[in-house]
Amino acid sequence: MSETKETASNVLGGVLLHCCSDPATGYYRNGKCHTGPGDYGLHVVCVEMTDAFLAFGKARGNDLITPNPRFQFPGLKAGDHWCVCLNRWLEALQAGCPPPVLLKATHISALEFVDLEQLRKYAIDGKDTSA
Repeated sequence: MSETKETASNVLGGVLLHCCSDPATGYYRNGKCHTGPGDYGLHVVCVEMTDAFLAFGKARGNDLITPNPRFQFPGLKAGDHWCVCLNRWLEALQAGCPPPVLLKATHISALEFVDLEQLRKYAIDGKDTSA
C-alpha cells in the first residue's frame, strides 16, 4: 500500500498528526507536515517556534515573523507550531538553537536524514515508544 496524505506515518510509526491549522502549515497547507513531489525543502519537521529559531531563520533569509497578507500569512511567534524544512532544523541544531519537535506530527521521511534519538532530545511529545 502506498502512502497518501491521509495515511502518512510519523517518526514514531503512528499516523501523522496535525501540526498547525491556523494558519495552515505544511507543503500542502493542510495542517500536516506531509511531503511529496515538488517539496524540495522537505517541510517535514513539526516544531514549536522559539524566539531564537525565528531570529535564526530570519537571519538566513526565511522570515517567518513578518506577516504577509498576500499569502494570508499572519506571521509566527514563539509558541506557534509550524512545519519547517528538515535542513533548516538541522542548521539550527548545529547553531545551537533547534526548536522543540512534535514527534507525532513529524513525517517519517525525516528519519532518512536525522536519527530518531536526536529528534527525541528535542521532543515535546512522544518521548516514550508509543505512536
